[in-house]
Amino acid sequence: MAVVAAFTAVACVVAFSYARRYDLLALGERTAGHLGLRVERLRVVSIILVAVLTGAAVAFAGIISFVGLVVPHAVRMVLGPAHRLLLTGSLLGGATLLVWADLFARTVVTGAEMPIGLLTSLIGGPFFFYLLRRARSRQGGWA
Repeated sequence: MAVVAAFTAVACVVAFSYARRYDLLALGERTAGHLGLRVERLRVVSIILVAVLTGAAVAFAGIISFVGLVVPHAVRMVLGPAHRLLLTGSLLGGATLLVWADLFARTVVTGAEMPIGLLTSLIGGPFFFYLLRRARSRQGGWA
């Protein structure tokens, strides 16, 4: 656990230090470049950060942690696009979602344990379908 915690802590600190750069990148690559952001370098650092954080989560919690991918989308809908707030909300929201899902999976059926993957897929699947439908309707349909 100490190794996973160390990798996660370092990656989170780096991600928070890059939050303002991510806000600039949200304006578009060309605009961010004109504002002095080294877009290609940020892209490489971001890929490494995502790989480390995803690897740490999966190494510690297993494949179940992928349902945490739902949380940043929900947090962005509630808190907006500012990455400092988005990163904080996503960290806390993902952890909270998984703890509550685990608690529910262990207590919902007396004398048995519901597979947590089943429970989280019931949360994640419909949510991603909703996001897909919303994005498609904004772009003019399924044509």
